[in-house]
Amino acid sequence: MKFIYTITNFNKAIFPSLLLFTTLITAQTQKPLNIIFMIGDGMGVSQVTSAFYFGNSEPNFQKFNVVGLSETSSTSDWVTDSAAGATALSTGEKTYKRAIGVNKDSIALPTILEQLQKKKYQTGLVSLTSITHATPASYYAHVKDRDLHEDIALDLVKANVNFLAGGGLKFFNKRKDGKNLLNEFKKLNYNIDTLKLSKPIQNKNNFYLLAQDELPNKVQGRGDFLPEATQTALDYLSKNNKPFFLMVEGSFIDWGGHAKDGEMMVKEVLDFDKTIGVVMEFIKKNPNTLLVVTADHETGGASIGKYSEKDPVTGKEKEIGNKVQVNFIDNQHTAALVPVFAMGKNQELFSGVYPNNTIYHKLVEALKKNGISIK
Repeated sequence: MKFIYTITNFNKAIFPSLLLFTTLITAQTQKPLNIIFMIGDGMGVSQVTSAFYFGNSEPNFQKFNVVGLSETSSTSDWVTDSAAGATALSTGEKTYKRAIGVNKDSIALPTILEQLQKKKYQTGLVSLTSITHATPASYYAHVKDRDLHEDIALDLVKANVNFLAGGGLKFFNKRKDGKNLLNEFKKLNYNIDTLKLSKPIQNKNNFYLLAQDELPNKVQGRGDFLPEATQTALDYLSKNNKPFFLMVEGSFIDWGGHAKDGEMMVKEVLDFDKTIGVVMEFIKKNPNTLLVVTADHETGGASIGKYSEKDPVTGKEKEIGNKVQVNFIDNQHTAALVPVFAMGKNQELFSGVYPNNTIYHKLVEALKKNGISIK
């Protein structure tokens, strides 16, 4: 009681100073927020649902307590593409289809990756397609059209991303302008591996270019590249005693929808879910981390529906009660809302229903709650 009495009877001029001092001490000792942002390209609710029926164990999707829905339209079309979708996620501003890191007037927008670099954050990008493809490119490049891969590659030279893993080698060393950009990366202290996902060198930036264009899909025998590359990135980034932003893309969920290939879609979703598990294990040991999982759009109008087989006796179709199958409306993107999952520090910000560009602003709010202002 004596301590309480003493505080409550502080001189009014002194008490505000004490509060300010306490606030400053808290800000100085607070650990910065790591952000891991995972994009299941083309992943709608039905794609997520497939993990519940086709996997061999409880999906990691089921472990989230905070879930939202995101509306994905672009400024030019109600049905978006990966470029406009990822740009909305990376910049907080909706734009036209095919735009990479620019607004509807083709003016460059700062991305969350670039903004966090100015706050001394480490950064990383992991993709299964070319590292110049629409989704990863939207975090570091600023071009008017997603097909300008060689221009996007030039932007990556300047981007100073600490960890890069994916495909797209031909856009760096087999260019129309004759330049070999790998030499430029070497001058910038990058360790480059074009053969395998080797152990990163800790005092260098690391760049893994493991295919001329995209990597194989799961049906083609890709193996565990996505969870392994994500684990490698986390190990590398967490050893430097600096906060980080890491974007991981599950690229081929989208390609399964375009091909109307249920097997590919399911295997890619399960691979993405396995990778989510890698991140969840990291969060257990690093509670100052926020994981957000979402999609840029849905592909194929997928549904998980009844499965039937022809009865060998009657010749009639008979529903099999303990089986389901994947159905597609078509092979294009749709305007369906896509899920948003969050886990970790400030996860509660991501519940609700909102436009896709709002996710960026929720990340900004989470950072601000942890002492980092990028706006």
